[in-house]
Amino acid sequence: MYTISVEQHFDAAHYLRGYQGKCEALHGHRFGVVARLEAAQIDDIGMAYDFTLLKQHLGEILGRFDHTCLNDVSPFDEINPSSENIAATIYQELRPKLAGAPVSIACIEVWESPRSGVSYRPD
Repeated sequence: MYTISVEQHFDAAHYLRGYQGKCEALHGHRFGVVARLEAAQIDDIGMAYDFTLLKQHLGEILGRFDHTCLNDVSPFDEINPSSENIAATIYQELRPKLAGAPVSIACIEVWESPRSGVSYRPD
């Protein structure tokens, strides 16, 4: 099994509705995002999946979050823009971009600081 990973980031503000603490107020992060794919095989030129293509797909998703208040961007205008919800949203948006490719998403990681992050993969 091969694991292919790319890492990108986006800068955004957010606030957590209903949170009892500092994060209820508007604040910002440089969110780090790692997309990890799994592949059972490599192709005839020795690649499991093209890094450039994965970066492009991830960049398209993250581009709509960059330099925004996440609470104003769908789906976070209805659900809290927690790292957990951000990771699940990225997963759901990346999945159709990989349709037909011989890979699956192992997990999506979202880091809101160098020491605080979450990893999402469905059951």
